[in-house]
Amino acid sequence: MMKLVVFTAVVAVAYGAYNGDPKQAQILRLESDVSPDGAYQYGYDTENGISAQESGVGAQNAQGGFQYQSPEGENVQLQYVADENGFAAQGSHVPTPPPTPAAILRALEWIAAHPSREDATPTARRF
Repeated sequence: MMKLVVFTAVVAVAYGAYNGDPKQAQILRLESDVSPDGAYQYGYDTENGISAQESGVGAQNAQGGFQYQSPEGENVQLQYVADENGFAAQGSHVPTPPPTPAAILRALEWIAAHPSREDATPTARRF
């Protein structure tokens, strides 16, 4: 299932990078290897600048990346890992959360230094 999601994402990016030219991009390099134990890897490059690679083991984990040139001329690159912790992507165009405000960090430190009475007493079974 995870491979299908990742493959679909790569195809969607490749389709999104397509600039409407009726000529289809030719594949310049295509490598694929699947082992009997479920390990796999693949990679490809196209003449219009799209490239991708991925390796993994069955539906347990995958890591890879892809790149293409946006219609605005920006080189877009994305690296990802998909494993028991979910899907994590990194790229210059991927939004990142803002930094945690200093007041929140201080509050979290205070909470850690001053546990509540329930936290200080042994855990009792509640029914």
